[in-house]
Amino acid sequence: MSELVQDTITRLRDSGMRKTKALVELVETLADESRPMTLAELCASKRLVDLCDKATVFRLLQKFADKGVVRRLGLHERAAYFVLLVPGRHSDYLICTSCGTIEAIKAPCPVHALEDEIREKTGYQNLYHELEFFGVCPACV
Repeated sequence: MSELVQDTITRLRDSGMRKTKALVELVETLADESRPMTLAELCASKRLVDLCDKATVFRLLQKFADKGVVRRLGLHERAAYFVLLVPGRHSDYLICTSCGTIEAIKAPCPVHALEDEIREKTGYQNLYHELEFFGVCPACV
C-alpha cells in the first residue's frame, strides 16, 4: 500500500469513517489513476467489479467528497468524474461542454499568487482553490 493511500485512509478514519475493504480498494483505484474517473469506470475497475455494487461505490464517493478527500468534476447534466485530492498538490481542468471530456491542464496555475495574497490579507488557513475551464474540445469542433 502506497504512502498516499495510507495517508488518505488515515484522513478518512480520523474523520469518522470505518476502514472497510471497499473503502481501501476505492482509495487505491483513485490513487492509481492519474486522471479523473466516472462512477461507471470505478465500478468496472478490477479492484471493485466483484467487491461491491454501484450504490456502495457512489455512497463512498459522496462521503469522500464530504470529507474533502475526493473532488467531483463535470457538467451537471453529464456523468460526474471523481479525482483523489492530495494535500499540497492540485490540478486544474479543461471540461468539454460538448462531449464531457475532462483533462488536466498542463500549465502553471495562474491563481497561486492570488491565493497567497488572499491568505496574507485575510488570515485564512488551509486556503485552496479549484479551477475548471469550460469549452469545446478539438475533437468536437
